[in-house]
Amino acid sequence: MKTESSVRRVVVLNQYAMPASVGGGTRHVELFGRLKGWQYRIVAGDRDHASQRPHSFQDPHFRLVHVSGYRGNDHRRVISFATYCLGAVVATLREPRPDVVYASSPHLLAPVAGWLAARLRGSKFVLEIRDLWPQSMVDTGYLRENSLLHRALRALELWLYRRADRIVLVTSAWYSYFRSLGIDEAKLEWVSNSAEPEDFDIQPDLIPLRDRCPVRGRLIVYAGAHGPANGLDLLLDAAAELPEHTFLLIGEGIDKQRLVDRARSEGLANVQFLGMLPKRELAGILGGADIGVHVLNDAAVFRLGLSPNKLYDYLAAGLPVVTNCLGEPSDVLTAADAGFATPGDLTAGLRKLADLDDATLKEMGRRGRRYIQDNRSRTVMSARLQRVLDEVVGRVRPANAEQRGPLEAVGGPR
Repeated sequence: MKTESSVRRVVVLNQYAMPASVGGGTRHVELFGRLKGWQYRIVAGDRDHASQRPHSFQDPHFRLVHVSGYRGNDHRRVISFATYCLGAVVATLREPRPDVVYASSPHLLAPVAGWLAARLRGSKFVLEIRDLWPQSMVDTGYLRENSLLHRALRALELWLYRRADRIVLVTSAWYSYFRSLGIDEAKLEWVSNSAEPEDFDIQPDLIPLRDRCPVRGRLIVYAGAHGPANGLDLLLDAAAELPEHTFLLIGEGIDKQRLVDRARSEGLANVQFLGMLPKRELAGILGGADIGVHVLNDAAVFRLGLSPNKLYDYLAAGLPVVTNCLGEPSDVLTAADAGFATPGDLTAGLRKLADLDDATLKEMGRRGRRYIQDNRSRTVMSARLQRVLDEVVGRVRPANAEQRGPLEAVGGPR
């Protein structure tokens, strides 16, 4: 039996974290919930990122702090970040003293709150990078390079990297970026986004995906954010060229209404939209599609590396996948032999996959699911996170590259 002194505590700061019962960002509850010998509390904002409606869920592993609402990417979003930062520090001070404060980007004020809370509580500070701010803001057109704000955010970025006890990256392709900044590689650890295949078994008590919209031909599904970076106009372009197949877009975002209006105005009768679904519901019906789509607009920051949740969700659900991205998405599909990467021509990849016979598609789906089980499951990645936390508090000696095993074979440290 574990004694109280043998159990370590970690506070996780992520404004947009969600419990597994709700759609959205469930990375942290799924990873930290699998740790051994650790108690965790996730400090999240009290508004849904996509809809901006107040949260109604209650979960003992979550502490919600008030954040101001916003629409779009103006100053009100920055104010929301700031209110979360202040609330997160106060919330951490009210918790029993944590051994580790684990703060996650994308926005940098959450890690600032994490560093401050760790200093005030005498805790270790682990920084998780899920988006390369501010570089991604420059590459997607939200921030002018070398502007005063850009230089200030770049200075803050470097300041945080140098003060973190460890830095967790969702894609190992970023190792070279951090080396270019002079960050000690011994600080870095790869803990990919991931999915647990058993969570994506078809659930008979849920309404099947094919009963939620009229379907003809292949059912091609996109499940994720509907924002400017997500490249969904490319998906509507593909739908226009493949009218014999059905395209279903699931999720929310600031571009959602514009995309709905475009599909209606162009008479794309083969395009259907659903709102965001709770995680369990989406997982329990996703395997009812034929093909999953991962798509992004072309931006320089994505060429540095990415680790897309939806790619792993599709594969865990047994769906073959088409992506328009090179790098890790392409590498994973090649290693799994479970789909195609067609940069520059999403339509060609979808047509190629849709033309395959049912048996071939199902076998591709089985291969993808096996690959996720062995290499990118939540269980596999939680074990990597376990090592990071145990090392940072001195429970185990830091592992060298050889001891870290073969997980880096695809998308691992370079």
